[in-house]
Amino acid sequence: MNREHRVVVIGAGMSGLLAGIRLRDVGIEDFTIYEKADDIGGTWRDNTYPGLACDVPSHVYSYSFAPNPEWSQRFSPGPEIHAYLEQTAKKFGVYDRVQLGKDVTRCEWADGQWHLETADGTTDRADFVICATGVLVKPRIPEIPGLDDFQGDVFHSARWDHDVSLAGKRVGVVGTGSTAVQIVTAVIEEVSELSLFQRTAQWIMPGANQDYSEAERESFRTDADAITALRVELDRSFTMQFSDALTDESSAGVKMIEDRCREHLEGKVLDPVLRERLRPDYRAACKRLVVADGFYEAMQQPNASLVTDAIDRFEPHGVRTRDGKLHELDVVVLATGFHAHDFMRPMNLTGRNGRTLDDAWGDTPRAYRSISMPDFPNFFMIVGPHSPIGNFSLIEISELQVDFALQLMERVRSGACSEICATAAATTGFNQSIQEAMKDTIWVTGCQSWYLDANGVPATWPWSVQRFRDTMATPIWGDFEQVSAT
Repeated sequence: MNREHRVVVIGAGMSGLLAGIRLRDVGIEDFTIYEKADDIGGTWRDNTYPGLACDVPSHVYSYSFAPNPEWSQRFSPGPEIHAYLEQTAKKFGVYDRVQLGKDVTRCEWADGQWHLETADGTTDRADFVICATGVLVKPRIPEIPGLDDFQGDVFHSARWDHDVSLAGKRVGVVGTGSTAVQIVTAVIEEVSELSLFQRTAQWIMPGANQDYSEAERESFRTDADAITALRVELDRSFTMQFSDALTDESSAGVKMIEDRCREHLEGKVLDPVLRERLRPDYRAACKRLVVADGFYEAMQQPNASLVTDAIDRFEPHGVRTRDGKLHELDVVVLATGFHAHDFMRPMNLTGRNGRTLDDAWGDTPRAYRSISMPDFPNFFMIVGPHSPIGNFSLIEISELQVDFALQLMERVRSGACSEICATAAATTGFNQSIQEAMKDTIWVTGCQSWYLDANGVPATWPWSVQRFRDTMATPIWGDFEQVSAT
């Protein structure tokens, strides 16, 4: 009979909650989920800015075992997603397993277990650690001189200050990614002036949102086949027209994406000068593709201005650009992204023989199948390095990776070994194959994006959805070091 093993999950976002649910499914009850914040939900807790929505269809961006008939729209707003995660955590009995306000600062392998410590001094020991700390978590604040001198309100989009009203204000938005596009579209009618500071233009894919009628939602509630059929169709079209297309820069799918983006820009932006200022000089989908409607219309409103001169510094009353112009502002929103390659950092992670995460990674995060690292036994990352975050539904990624980790854990639970982690050879081989395959993808066609690591290699998945599913289905046991109990 398997002895009871203790598991610690780090992070109570979508992946961490999923890990807790699946642990219970396989009969593991001795586990705790540590969450550094004061609420669950990860990115859907942190981001509360106007216009927040997911760019993956809601019925695909749902746990496969917990379909939600109540989604209000095809691309549902952020508060609905946060509520869905909370309701699902309660339904499946993991909400009360979360300890909030517990920032894990140290995780060290010693004496056959992981020893953990949180910022408030809490200590714990575990046989397994599932690290679900997320990717778009730590806000990137640009190093712009004079930021502290600005007398107005300034905040990052992921730390939205709801005490600050934008009504009638002169608002500057720094950045042009999905977040900035959503914010601009949502607030343009409210503000007196809006200045969008653009370093790099973005391709915008039209993505008409649609409300689900009460009749449709009632159908989803009463007919399980209806919601399943919709999920299958959305998954099929999302995979064929987007996910798989990006892995081949010469594919018909990429051409279709480029054509739609170009037609959207040229059909919506009437002023030829503004149109060219909004036109990127790289191929569509090289950067994270922005899927949205209404942005081009917003930027053509009389109170909107596009600023393409680089920011030189902040001053008490606004932002001065390198052309010498002072843009007077009351509020500045930094939609400047995240430190996407930090993963579990700055947590002090130490594996076997004193090997630290810095020793293992240096400037480039790497792992075997995104999940396991040599010399870090019984430690599994969810949405780790080279997970397919660039073109897949994050929930499917997490479901497949959690189930893969559970297979590794079962080797220990069954008594076949006491420690398991990827071998150095398998990890090196996996990462070399990733780098080779990246040469054919859209992400290496000549742009700078947050996908790129310190060596310029996109930290995502260069193959098809089906290959990812196949890779996650069954471990190759020869790729793992399995230490027997003594």
